[in-house]
Amino acid sequence: MKPLDIPIVALGPGSQSGEDDEELLYPDLPKEMNTYLPPPLPEPEELARAPQALAALQQVFEHLESTRTDTAARFIDVAGLDAEQRELLNQVLGEGEVSIRLHGKDEWLIQESVFAGVWRVGHPASGLDRIEIGSIPTAVLEHGLAGAAPSLAVPDETPPDGVINARALLVELAGKQAAYRSGAQAHVINLSLLPHTPEDLDYLDATLGQGHTLILSRGYGNCRITATGVAHVWWVQYFNSVDAMILNTLEVVDVPSVALAAREDLEDTAIRLREVLEAML
Repeated sequence: MKPLDIPIVALGPGSQSGEDDEELLYPDLPKEMNTYLPPPLPEPEELARAPQALAALQQVFEHLESTRTDTAARFIDVAGLDAEQRELLNQVLGEGEVSIRLHGKDEWLIQESVFAGVWRVGHPASGLDRIEIGSIPTAVLEHGLAGAAPSLAVPDETPPDGVINARALLVELAGKQAAYRSGAQAHVINLSLLPHTPEDLDYLDATLGQGHTLILSRGYGNCRITATGVAHVWWVQYFNSVDAMILNTLEVVDVPSVALAAREDLEDTAIRLREVLEAML
């Protein structure tokens, strides 16, 4: 029997050719991830001076308990609180991951607290200031689509040079948007997986236009959610912790799910707020 010729391959450190001064380049690593941290608790003397703020927090907890079996939003008016009580309330609620601005003629400022599904909602023009409990503040649904076109009109003219896929995507969006009914499952077009040019993105942006709602969600990196000028069509862009875009989508939906507090979030919030209240009382 003839011996087998088995080639010998060198492995391990020093076995591979290369220049001594050659430098390995590694991608940037993620820096940090936002996680829940218990809010700093006020001192007993501060609590004694802010009974209305404490009562508002207890109402929040009561509404959270009922929200477990009822998805309807709950409101607590805090516009009448003085500066000291408002400061204590803000200290306990803190600032969470999601910020929302409804801009234009009717401006609303909305901030999620550190307790998911508990929102601070303000309307400067009317002086409205309230806490709202639910998956998303009602103002986003009631006022966020103000002025949006009811349907998407695909331009008839030939697209500019460099546009290769935008027109086909607009036809798909127009069909899905026309058939969409509130509460239906989202239709998502993942631009990150489709061939497209910068001219495609410019053409999509110009055709869809700008809406009046901007949502920023901060967790592992950032998510920017922008309402387009067409009802129920959103542009959703995800960035990692070093601000590189990792996902770019167009969604036909009431509100993209990344901005919503799920029922599990509300249940978890009820547990966390109970712990905070027990530590304060």
